[in-house]
Amino acid sequence: MSHSFKETPHNAITDSGIARVIPCKELDLGDPLKWLALGWRDIMRAPLLTAFYGVIFTAIPWLITYMVALTGWHLVILPSIVCFMLIGPFLAAGLYDVSWELEKGHSPSLWHSIKAIKRNAVNEWGLGILLLVLMIFWLRVASIIHALYPPYLEENLENLLPFLALGTVVGAGFTMLVFFISVFTQPILMERRVNLATAVLTSMNAVWVNKTPMMVWALIIASAVGIGFVTGFAAFIILMPLIGYATWHGYIDTIELKRERHYE
Repeated sequence: MSHSFKETPHNAITDSGIARVIPCKELDLGDPLKWLALGWRDIMRAPLLTAFYGVIFTAIPWLITYMVALTGWHLVILPSIVCFMLIGPFLAAGLYDVSWELEKGHSPSLWHSIKAIKRNAVNEWGLGILLLVLMIFWLRVASIIHALYPPYLEENLENLLPFLALGTVVGAGFTMLVFFISVFTQPILMERRVNLATAVLTSMNAVWVNKTPMMVWALIIASAVGIGFVTGFAAFIILMPLIGYATWHGYIDTIELKRERHYE
């Protein structure tokens, strides 16, 4: 199967005052489902590597939950999130490398995927720190919203509803911001070795130009996360690698390429 060329939108930002922005293509509404199909094909072609990364992505939230339950010390959540936000981009890079190697007709290996984290390490660390800052900011805002709840009110749905609604709206805003910033940033950094500003602005531009298809992709990711939590994180063994592989194919399908590339 090949990634066919799509028309480059005339309103794609090709330059900015901060950094170069790589143009994107116009996506169809069903493209995210095609990425999932290609991602599933990668799972079938690299089951052992998929299991390796899937177990890691499953173990991290399980370990955080276990430590909180064991110690009763909820402050452990913050340092755990800090670690995950910093190493998350590097774990994702390993999955992207697997898809990239399959795309090139190579046999992916664990060592090759691990070495992928060194391709653009400085800017990948920068992405991790950027996501970390946003996460800490969100935690502080959430604490403020929680502090606004009057202690004298009974904790029932009627009293909690305004604060739950406010928290949901603010949380959705932060989630959308992170999605804009990061959806294709890591694959861009890994393959093109551009700076962080170029990768972030390119990702944001791609989402803005393709609002509806990218919202479908965001809902797919949110659904995968929701299923993972409902299953006690067990579903992450498959779902996280699937999303990782599909993201690579989404990047290839969305960001303008210098030459046509085929996925055999």
